[in-house]
Amino acid sequence: MKIENTGLDDVVIDLEPLDHLTGKHAFIRAGQWDYERVTYDYKIASDEKNITYYIRIQGHALEGDVDSGNAVIKLHTPLLGKHYYPHGVEYGEEENFSKDLVDRANTLLTNLAKELVPYKK
Repeated sequence: MKIENTGLDDVVIDLEPLDHLTGKHAFIRAGQWDYERVTYDYKIASDEKNITYYIRIQGHALEGDVDSGNAVIKLHTPLLGKHYYPHGVEYGEEENFSKDLVDRANTLLTNLAKELVPYKK
C-alpha cells in the first residue's frame, strides 16, 4: 500500500543526513542497497501468527553512488507491507491494514519528513 502525502515523496537529499535521520527514527538500511538504490525498513511486530508489517522507504541516486557514500538520493512514495512467513512481503492495495497501523505509519513518516526539511536539496 502506498502511503502518500507524508512529505517524503520526491524529496532530494544527500545520503549522509538521510542515513542518520532514518536511523534515528528506527528505519534500517542494513544491506538493502546497491550503487544506485537504497531501501529503509521499519519493522512492526504483529500478534498475528507468522505476520510482520514493514514500512518501506525507497530511493534512487540522482548523482554519485551509494557505496562511496556521496550519493544524492531522490525518495519514492513510502510503502506499507505485510510479511507472510515464509513467502515474503506483499505491498498490494488488496492487503488489509488496520486504521491504527496506517495511522502509526503516517505518524512515523510525517515525523521523519519534518526532520529532513533542513537537508532537502
